[in-house]
Amino acid sequence: MRDVFEGYRDSPSGAAGARAADEMFDDAGRPRPEWRALASALSELPAAELRARADQLASTFLDRGVTFDYAGEERPFPLDVVPRIIDAVQWERVERGVAQRVRVLEAFLADVYGPMRAVADGVVPRAVITSSSHFHRAAVGVEPAGGVRVHVAGIDLVRDEDGDFRVLEDNVRVPSGVSYVLENRQALTQVLPEALQAHRVQPVAGYPQDLLAALRAAAPAGVDDPTVVVLTPGVYNSAYFEHSLLARAMGVELVEGRDLVCRGNRVYTRTTAGERRVDVVYRRVDDEFLDPVHFRRDSVLGCAGILNAARAGGVSIANAVGNGVADDKLVYTYVPELTKYYLGEELILGNVPTYRLEIPAEREEALDRLDELVVKPVDGSGGKGLVVCPDASAEQVEDLRRRVLADPRGWIAQPVVALSTVPTLSGSRLRPRHVDLRPFAVNDGQRVRVLRGGLTRVALREGSLVVNSSQGGGSKDTWVLAGDESTDEVERIAVRPAETDLAPAPQHSASDAGPGAGSEQAQQQQQQHEGQG
Repeated sequence: MRDVFEGYRDSPSGAAGARAADEMFDDAGRPRPEWRALASALSELPAAELRARADQLASTFLDRGVTFDYAGEERPFPLDVVPRIIDAVQWERVERGVAQRVRVLEAFLADVYGPMRAVADGVVPRAVITSSSHFHRAAVGVEPAGGVRVHVAGIDLVRDEDGDFRVLEDNVRVPSGVSYVLENRQALTQVLPEALQAHRVQPVAGYPQDLLAALRAAAPAGVDDPTVVVLTPGVYNSAYFEHSLLARAMGVELVEGRDLVCRGNRVYTRTTAGERRVDVVYRRVDDEFLDPVHFRRDSVLGCAGILNAARAGGVSIANAVGNGVADDKLVYTYVPELTKYYLGEELILGNVPTYRLEIPAEREEALDRLDELVVKPVDGSGGKGLVVCPDASAEQVEDLRRRVLADPRGWIAQPVVALSTVPTLSGSRLRPRHVDLRPFAVNDGQRVRVLRGGLTRVALREGSLVVNSSQGGGSKDTWVLAGDESTDEVERIAVRPAETDLAPAPQHSASDAGPGAGSEQAQQQQQQHEGQG
């Protein structure tokens, strides 16, 4: 193949000397079956035309307000013009594995904030749990409606050198990024309609209604027609676009902390017609900002008393307070044992091998080969604090060594995984770039529904393994194919009018955001309050 693929096979695709598996091409350079139609279509497209379509994507995202804050500058979220394709057989395993992961983390959280049976039975040390920065004693004994704490999950997966999906980390606190899944699909529908039409791609537009169903199912006992709201930190938060989009798509109110009041273990929202009781709060505010009674006293982003109301059964909070202990990267290392303990099952999607640096023998081994490893803070998100030691300077590695020795509990280490690559536009040519995948799941207490798509994040810099948007990464539309014999719904091409339920959020300024929203304290807290992408 010439033109856009010219030189593709000669491009370095591995990291730290490893050869990454390419998802489009096999080792002989032939397109894999699920990719053949797209590879053929792309090879026939002039480089200038592909570049023009990519520029159209960026312009569309900017017009629709699909932006993020990068180094203090508002930019269109980088969406690559080439989608990622996952066939039905591969996806079936991903779907089962993600659903299993949600079930085991749900069982773990119920145990952590309840009887702690896994601690008593020696499955996980008590200190691992209680030393986590996201373990909150204030959440002990809070019994959520229907027993569901993980209403929404985003499980980060990578494909290793053998092409196998593995779990890289869990996000069951305040997972973000699903708005990009919805917007990416809409954008690709406009820019590559002929390619989408040629594949049996499963739709993603039903996610907001699945989410709403799960939130309504979380209502307190005795509430048949619950009022659901989305709680956002505010217009200055980097994920505000997503909060606004989901609220509109679900047809529920988007509120800030100043709109809510807690009285008599009930939560109410202030409206022009007076106060209205709220039954379910889908909060996009981290625990430490959620309730100044129990957490940060200076928070102006949450609602004072909301945790007491949840404890009394007067309101449901999704996701539950304290879920972040399950995101702790040291707790992650115990998930294989926890899966056997709670479910009696082996993990469908395995972990990446990980050193527990708080254990002396493992720490000594890891420090002996530190320059070969990736080292992460256990409570980090968005790629913050991560050090890819093979790419770091000797001074950076030595500084990291000192920090690990000073706080072994605060770090884990993993071998470099040569993440799989997918063709990605660089200039006017396609080049292999490393990707991961964040599938999203919603849990209504009866079933874990995994969205048949997900956020594929891509490291745009050659050789980079860091896919987070906050670190210069981008995204791809993720096409999950229906099987040939499947009766599943598939994507239909229909150009939407400009104004739809997924229309861009209105642009706000401090002056129109309402009393107090533009205060320096509120603005600083909203900007501090970053998503996990």
